[in-house]
Amino acid sequence: MWALTAFLLLVPSSGQAAALEKPILSLHPPWTTIFKGERVTLKCDGYHPLLLELRPISTLWYLGHLLLPSHKKSIEVQTPGVYRCQTRGAPVSDPIHLSVSNDWLILQVPYAPVFEGEPLILRCRGWYDKVVYKLHYYHDGQAVRYFHSSANYTVLQARASDSGRYQCSGTMRIPVESAPMFSAKVAVTVQELFRAPVLRVTGPREARGAALGGVVLRCDTRLHPQKRDTPLQFAFYKYSRAVRRFDWGAEYTVPEPEVDELESYWCEVATATRSVRKRSPWLQLPGPGSPLDPASTTAPAPPAAASAPGNKPLSFRKPPVSRSVPSVTSVPNTTSTGLQVPAGGAPTAGPPACAPPTPLEQSAGAPKPDVDLLLREMQLLKALLSRVVLELKEPQALPELRGTPETPTSHSTVSPGTPETTFVES
Repeated sequence: MWALTAFLLLVPSSGQAAALEKPILSLHPPWTTIFKGERVTLKCDGYHPLLLELRPISTLWYLGHLLLPSHKKSIEVQTPGVYRCQTRGAPVSDPIHLSVSNDWLILQVPYAPVFEGEPLILRCRGWYDKVVYKLHYYHDGQAVRYFHSSANYTVLQARASDSGRYQCSGTMRIPVESAPMFSAKVAVTVQELFRAPVLRVTGPREARGAALGGVVLRCDTRLHPQKRDTPLQFAFYKYSRAVRRFDWGAEYTVPEPEVDELESYWCEVATATRSVRKRSPWLQLPGPGSPLDPASTTAPAPPAAASAPGNKPLSFRKPPVSRSVPSVTSVPNTTSTGLQVPAGGAPTAGPPACAPPTPLEQSAGAPKPDVDLLLREMQLLKALLSRVVLELKEPQALPELRGTPETPTSHSTVSPGTPETTFVES
C-alpha cells in the first residue's frame, strides 16, 4: 500500500507529461550500416523519473513493434531493423535504421540527419577494415572523388543539391589485388535548415507611413523544428545596395523620404557563420507613379499659347474673302497644273479656312515660301476661271473679238485683297 502511494506521488502529472519532449536516440559508432557479426551501441537520452517500485522501469526499447526486454539507458545490438526508445511520461523517440551487410565493401553514412551548412561525411569501408585501393565515390552515378587508398569523402558545407544516392568502388588485396568491387547505393538527404525568407510589409499601409514616419518591412522565415535554437541574422537591400547589414533584427524601417518612391527591396537571411544564406523575392513599394496612386491619374495642364508682345495671341489666318463670282458646276475640278478645285463651289482669292494655329506654327513667325507660291497659283486659277465664265455667258462675243485684227489685248491684274478681277485695255 505504501509503495503504491509513493508511486502515485512521484508519477508526473498529465500537464507535465504533455510538456516533456521525446528522448534523443543516438548510435555509436555513428554509422547506419555495419558488417555481419559487428555490434553497435544505442543510447537513449531523455527524462528519467525516480520511481519507488520494487522493479523500477526507466527506459523502454522497441525493435519495430517488438518490445525489447532491456530497460537500461543504453543497449548493444547487432540485429538489423528500426530501433526506438521511450522514457516514462514522454513520447517515443525518432527511429534509427540499422543495416547489416555481408558484402566485401559497404558505404557508411551518419545516422543523424544532416542539415544545410553542416559537414557530410561518407565512409567507404572494406571487409573488417581491410584497406581499399583505387577508391572512387559516386553521386547519382557520377564520380565525384578519387583516393589512392581508404579515405572518407567529406562535404564541408552540405547543400540541398548534395542530396541523392551515393556509392563507392575500389579494390582490395585478398591476398592479391582483386577486381573493382562496388558497394550498395545509399540514399542521403540534406535537410533544410530554414525556409527561404519572404519580405512583407507589417501592418496597414496608411498614407505610406505618413503617421509613423516610415514603412516597416519584416523578413519572415522558419527554422527546422530540430534546429529552432539556431541564431539567424538578417540583411536588407534596395536593389543591389545594402540598406542594413547583417544584424539580429528581422525588421527594417524604410525612412520617410524614401517611402513615396517606387522602390524594390529584398532581404537575406544567414547563419552566424554565413554557411547558409538565402534571399527573398523582390518586394516593390507602390509610389506616386503607381496605378494605385490617385495623383498619377491627373491629366497634365495644357501648355500656354504663344502671345505677342501686346498679350494678344499670334495668328496667321487670313480674313475671309467674299465670293462674288457665281459658281460653275460644269467646270472640271482638275486643271492642267494639277491643282484640285472643290466641286460645287467657286475658287476664292485667299487660302481656305485653316485649323487653329498650333504652337509650332506660331513659333514659325511667317508663312513659308511654298505657301506664297500656292497663293499665286490660286490667284492665276481665279483669273482663268473668270475668263471661262465670260465665254459661257457671251458665246458670240468672243468669236467677233477674235476675228477683228485690231482687238485690243486684255491684261488682267489681280489684287490679293479684291474679290473681282479688273480688266485694263492696252
